[in-house]
Amino acid sequence: YSVKTDDKKIAISFDCAWGTDYTDTLLSIMKEENVKCTFFTVQFWTEKYPEYVKKISSKGHEIGTHSKTHSHMSKLSYEDIKTELTSSSQKITELTGKKVQLFRPPFGEYNNLLISTAKELGLYTIQWSVDSLDWKNLSAQEITSRVLKGIENGAIVLFHNNGLHTAKALPMIFST
Repeated sequence: YSVKTDDKKIAISFDCAWGTDYTDTLLSIMKEENVKCTFFTVQFWTEKYPEYVKKISSKGHEIGTHSKTHSHMSKLSYEDIKTELTSSSQKITELTGKKVQLFRPPFGEYNNLLISTAKELGLYTIQWSVDSLDWKNLSAQEITSRVLKGIENGAIVLFHNNGLHTAKALPMIFST
């Protein structure tokens, strides 16, 4: 959910499952701010937008898996979990040449079986401590307020690459 640190640092993360309308803008903002972040991609997004997976990786951002199908993985069997994680990770590795090390469960849902299976596959499960709720199409100001209220050292902030006002909120967040 967060990283224990005394440093005034946070982790920015984006879940990628639908569209790329704002992804180039997000990448430009990250470059301007000299920020590296993590993008968690669902396999169907990875397959639909392979050029974005390559672009994100080439710009120095980490790519983790967000599963194969964005299912409720805490309800799946061991074999189904393994398939979801293995397939999605392999697709990312094919495109980037980099081993996938991080996994974010869809909907933030997990159980012991999911965590232990991910670990067995060499994946570290990442949640978040601050949810921007950008997927609800909050205004840039509402996103900024939510995020700034929840930030403390080591926070992990959840955004979505296709959030309607995320790109407008980020500069406000970075300026504080």
